[in-house]
Amino acid sequence: MEQNSFHAFTFHPIMHDIIARLGFKEPTEIQQKVIPSILQGNSVVGQSRTGSGKTHAFLLPLFNQIETNKREVQFVITAPTRELATQLHDEVKRIIHYADRDKQWVAKLLIGGTDKQKMAEKLKQPPHIIVGTPGRILDLVKSEAISIYSAKSFVVDEADLMLDMGFITDVDQLLVRSAKDIQLLVFSATIPQRLQHFFRKYLENPVYVKVKDHFSPETMDHHLVALRHRDEAQLIFEISQTIQPYLAIIFTNGKEKANQLVDSLQQKGLKVGLIHGGLAPRERKRVLKEIQNLRYQYIVATDLASRGIDIKGVSHVINAQLPKEEDFYIHRVGRTARAGMEGTAISIYQDEDIKLIQKLEQKGLEFTYIDIRKGEWVDAKPWNQRTRRTNVTTDVEKEAWKRVKKAKKVKPGYKKKMKHQQTKIKREITRKNKYKK
Repeated sequence: MEQNSFHAFTFHPIMHDIIARLGFKEPTEIQQKVIPSILQGNSVVGQSRTGSGKTHAFLLPLFNQIETNKREVQFVITAPTRELATQLHDEVKRIIHYADRDKQWVAKLLIGGTDKQKMAEKLKQPPHIIVGTPGRILDLVKSEAISIYSAKSFVVDEADLMLDMGFITDVDQLLVRSAKDIQLLVFSATIPQRLQHFFRKYLENPVYVKVKDHFSPETMDHHLVALRHRDEAQLIFEISQTIQPYLAIIFTNGKEKANQLVDSLQQKGLKVGLIHGGLAPRERKRVLKEIQNLRYQYIVATDLASRGIDIKGVSHVINAQLPKEEDFYIHRVGRTARAGMEGTAISIYQDEDIKLIQKLEQKGLEFTYIDIRKGEWVDAKPWNQRTRRTNVTTDVEKEAWKRVKKAKKVKPGYKKKMKHQQTKIKREITRKNKYKK
């Protein structure tokens, strides 16, 4: 039996039917590492970036253990935002549908912004699975509309975001009302020090799984454009005229900048949507629906969209401003190049961003420096070109030059074409070397 296959797990036959209908061929790295531990009943702390397949890393083994005959809450799945909870619930419903168990397996979505009384009525017959935000679940547990004491497993998804948004205390209150031996499954892109206190309180010898960030997926290009003395909105508009995105997210640092940028781009005639934490939940829901209906080609967003909302089909990420921390860059660009698709990240940078760029380059991220002139992309000088010039030519560069096809006739601009060819070959060699490692 193949090791890198879902058949390596002790799943019931129905789970393999579900996996086939989901279209999964082989488990991702996080799935390979955590599914056996979850099936054995261990508590798990899984650290991996958004888009690594972690949702099904916990959903598949949980569904494998569902007891249809017992009409009681068996699993509680929590997420920090209504949008994430709704997306998780959609995945749960999809699995139930693919299992042809629409009547036998029952799941309920418990989030704010819905009628609490109506929700309490629906919970008189307890569901097998609860998915929701910690605050609303706690509210219903306190008012005795539902009990979670029967739950065998409790999932905390996007735990670091849960901590940042102040919901970890609600999770704490829910766990106080759960069975002492409950299986706790915590998933997070980063594990801040402040989460350790929470782990010590509730986790006894958990299995820690960390999947290293793939800073530069094979199918992704990272470009840097210097802002210099130009207008940000005008530069982004020029970028929009040179790319053909299926869907592009334009990230800003903060709500005010997002609002200003949307106004400027709309004045220039672009169809642009807006998402940030300052929007009312109803408004966010409306924008997300319009994104699904392909009304927008561009979305201006704050970091909420890099973690709190899963937007499918993103082909380009544009950083109007680079974030202050490396993790946020990774989260942002992680919205594209997912599930084997190609992706492009274009970041506008200033002198104050050079420290971040250095750190990302040290971690193995490869940037190409470009600019726009007369509506076309051109190569640009890197911020550290002087240092680069003094560096000894690497073996990879030498090998790339060897493979460059020499021009039979020397025409104007031939040096530039050869250099472009060499850069492309160098990038391919570097990618292959990384893949081999």
